[in-house]
Amino acid sequence: MSELEMLYQQVILDHSRQRIGEGTIPEDIDATSFQVNPTCGDEVTLGVKVNDGELVDFMWEGDGCSISQASLSVMSEMIEDKSIEEISRLYHDFETMMHSRGQGVPDEILDRLEDGAAFEGTAKFPNRIKCSLLGWYALRDALAKAGIALEEK
Repeated sequence: MSELEMLYQQVILDHSRQRIGEGTIPEDIDATSFQVNPTCGDEVTLGVKVNDGELVDFMWEGDGCSISQASLSVMSEMIEDKSIEEISRLYHDFETMMHSRGQGVPDEILDRLEDGAAFEGTAKFPNRIKCSLLGWYALRDALAKAGIALEEK
């Protein structure tokens, strides 16, 4: 295993324990999304609060493998204090990376994803792609329910 692969593995392990953004979803949330991966049972409920077309708060509750939980944590860290345009770009970059099937993506995508790039190796395993994308799909759905569509790229 290369040093980079070991670093990425450590990022996933740290975030699966640390779980940034996880907590009880408050009553006054604007929209929620429940997503489940029927293949392995990973699940998440993600809530968003929006104001003037921008994400102002979010929270998630989930249960599942270390990959799904770490991906939710990394996503939470990545989108905090970002505009909808920036979140949309990150969403599409992460989805592009995960659908690459491990064939690689341009360095500029990996650079924008920062710690999210740690999940590039999971794209080689079709049964792990949904684990990595679960939180991102919940975010997209919750934002849509709150009236904010992530732009198509």
